[in-house]
Amino acid sequence: MAALEQLPDKLYFKIGEVAKLVGVKPYVLRYWETEFSVVRPGKTRSRHRLYRRRDVETLLEIRRLLYGERYTIEGAKRRLRELARASAHPVVSADADDLRARVRSELLELCRLLEEEPGGSRQLAFGERRSR
Repeated sequence: MAALEQLPDKLYFKIGEVAKLVGVKPYVLRYWETEFSVVRPGKTRSRHRLYRRRDVETLLEIRRLLYGERYTIEGAKRRLRELARASAHPVVSADADDLRARVRSELLELCRLLEEEPGGSRQLAFGERRSR
């Protein structure tokens, strides 16, 4: 995406800046906020919208879906949910299961080593209570 590369290196953007970057009018951005729950800009004390970089990237994706791919609003919402689900839940393979088993065995070994501390004093594990 060439538009992502052209985003200024800033933390926050005003609505006018975002409108120019995305290529729509500010009222369109305000409408999209009502339709897409993933777009929630912060607001200043004077109620001016401040968009984060992630918001701008999401808005660029929404624009691409609506104007480029010709999705409906509902279709774009569905597609954004699918993309979010796909990035949040990567496919677990046999290699990942093997890695998980090795990490678990190493953690158990570390716990065993910590319990064998010299001097007989053992630190409590997280959530463990000291007996009186």
